[in-house]
Amino acid sequence: MSVEYVFWAELPTADADFDSLTQLLGEVLEDNAAGFAADLRYQQGKQPVQAWLAFAEGKLVACKLGYERKPGSYYSWLGGVHPAHRGQGLAAELMRRQHAWCKAKGYHSVRTQTFNRWRAMLILNLRFGFDIIGTVQGGRGLTLVLEKQFS
Repeated sequence: MSVEYVFWAELPTADADFDSLTQLLGEVLEDNAAGFAADLRYQQGKQPVQAWLAFAEGKLVACKLGYERKPGSYYSWLGGVHPAHRGQGLAAELMRRQHAWCKAKGYHSVRTQTFNRWRAMLILNLRFGFDIIGTVQGGRGLTLVLEKQFS
């Protein structure tokens, strides 16, 4: 399988690429794509959202999205890999690319949140040097807050 990695400095507001991104998020995070579309547009209106994408045979199969949380700190927000393409290192490669970009831009830390049920993402974050720094109780259950400091 040939994979092409693409970086978007900002999300497109409305086109086929945006639609494929929201569809992928809906599939991998088991939620409504229309809700993700609204969330992405809202966040993009506040702060540019960057996207690291993986395409296999021209089809979007994995993504990692984030934005500046505050000066010097980046928030790795949403992402995932289509079920048919898991176990091939796509999430790890997107994380490597995101973190390299963050370091090059001068960020000193990256923060993310996940649920315990997304074990593969939790384990990947721990492997990449994240520490669990807290929890937040929300409408979808207990959320784990993780942060990684860049040296």
